[in-house]
Amino acid sequence: MSSRPSDIIVVGAGIVGCAVAYELSRRGASVQVVDERPVGMGATQASAGVLAPFIEAAEESPFLELAVRSLGLFDEFIERVVADSGSPVAYRRTGTLNVALHDDGLPKLRATAALLGRRGVFSEMLDSTDARRVEPHLPDDAAGALLIPTQGFVRAGDLTRALATAARRHGTPFVEGGRVRRIAASKGEVIVETSRGTLSGTAVVLAAGSWSGQIEIAGIDARPPVRPVRGQLLHVGWNGASVRRVTWGDRCYLVPWDDGTMLIGATVEEAGFDERATVAGVRDLLEAACELVPHAWTATFLGARVGLRPGTRDDLPIIGPSSVLPNLMYATGHYRNGVLLAPLTAQFVAEALLEDRLDPGLAFLMPQRFGKL
Repeated sequence: MSSRPSDIIVVGAGIVGCAVAYELSRRGASVQVVDERPVGMGATQASAGVLAPFIEAAEESPFLELAVRSLGLFDEFIERVVADSGSPVAYRRTGTLNVALHDDGLPKLRATAALLGRRGVFSEMLDSTDARRVEPHLPDDAAGALLIPTQGFVRAGDLTRALATAARRHGTPFVEGGRVRRIAASKGEVIVETSRGTLSGTAVVLAAGSWSGQIEIAGIDARPPVRPVRGQLLHVGWNGASVRRVTWGDRCYLVPWDDGTMLIGATVEEAGFDERATVAGVRDLLEAACELVPHAWTATFLGARVGLRPGTRDDLPIIGPSSVLPNLMYATGHYRNGVLLAPLTAQFVAEALLEDRLDPGLAFLMPQRFGKL
């Protein structure tokens, strides 16, 4: 890999692709981004932007280490992106409330609290009365809750658009409407064949999410094992005072926005590349939200969004250089955590391409764990 800034093509304009393009371009690289869809209109547009590593991974794991590390980058990351783009980004670290509606949910919360304690992260285990004090919208018979003040959310659409704007200000063009069909090496360059023509550069970053496995890569028989996992997300208008922070139950989570609306997420469905919102998905989320917060019955239904999250066999992203095609870098398979892991992924890719340095954190993420990629 090159140790100097060079022409790098980023395939994919979702949250990960835009973060990578911004990080590369702000470090002086010449970058261009290509995607069949407009910026952020793949899985990102149906992301609630929850930043909650200790809910997503309630036990020690390689993923938890990555997620906690990436969350630690967010304050500076958001500040820099807002300054470079001139665009506001709604970002709140108001905490998360993980709710047990019944007694059988309490052991899991206590286990998470113990994990946080071992890591020196403050949390507060709440009984039924204190849970209702912290969040009055909970049902009277809720068993308890775990408050984790350091977690929060970011509006994924705001952040993705700001990243794209900042990257453009650093000279990065975005090629929209270009479906990438094939990546190949030729005479020391990497060639990207699209439906709108051919692009060439000295390196390519494959950040196409669920579509990463649909692109032919010359010389590589295997495809990255990334599959689409459909997630439906609801947007509702709220009557009166909203919930105070991200509120998480067994069947759904709620994310309150400053404009008085709320997101309810999200289904997890093996439905291939079917991007339709379904009656079953909408019904299940509404019922789950109303069970968690009964006042949701008075909400106004504003719409449903659908995204295809890129899942892998081990639920970890694929980040790292190809062992077959020189100067091909994978940055895909982030499943439900593309937003949370975006700052760290961008840092990993930039260091690999511009400094020829592979962060030790990539040890569990390299594409070679799935064969000759």
